[in-house]
Amino acid sequence: MARILVVDDEIGIRELLSEILYDEGHTVELAENAAQARAARQRARPDLVLLDIWMPDTDGVSLLREWGSQGLLDMPVIMMSGHATVDTAVEATRIGAVDFLEKPITLQKLLKTIAAALARPVVSRGAAASAAAPANAAMAAAPVIQSSAATPAVAAAAEASVALEPHALQLSNIPLDQPLRDARDEFERIYFEYHLARENHSMTRVSERTGLERTHLYRKLKQLGIDASRRRQESR
Repeated sequence: MARILVVDDEIGIRELLSEILYDEGHTVELAENAAQARAARQRARPDLVLLDIWMPDTDGVSLLREWGSQGLLDMPVIMMSGHATVDTAVEATRIGAVDFLEKPITLQKLLKTIAAALARPVVSRGAAASAAAPANAAMAAAPVIQSSAATPAVAAAAEASVALEPHALQLSNIPLDQPLRDARDEFERIYFEYHLARENHSMTRVSERTGLERTHLYRKLKQLGIDASRRRQESR
């Protein structure tokens, strides 16, 4: 599990990314502007930064350049933007960003990009950087991605073997002499409860498994009267 700093001036983006990353087991810190991002970086080095390009006080590329000049780019930084040009993305990469995400960001693209960034060693930029920073970054990143990738798979396999049989029995007990809408609601309730149990209440993975966007998934669970508020035990 990694400590991830999310820097974005849009509260909706910050909250959405925070939910997704929390579901994946990461520790998340939020900053709405460059000033808060500087303070967070000064307190402790994050394992990864998601950095928006367009912000009101200082844009993300300028902040990236500032960190590079101070020798503070010893962690992977992924830039985000819904309006950036190719030149901006290339410039950010030249300065030290490891990747670029275009908004709106799809769930699969986000998780894949973060996993790749955490798995690669980061060469610290700037004259003030310590010569040991690349090795330290590599050592810190390698076990992180291993644990975040392995834990969900192991948990899912264990949950599946336990959860499948009782849910299958419930399906066989759905009365067929009731209105179609009522029978469908019963089926959907059992279906989503099964996937919630199998994925240990990770809304991110339930969304992937069922093919529903998170907003539609939350709405459907609420409609069916299913409590989806319980977080994974290993994330606490």
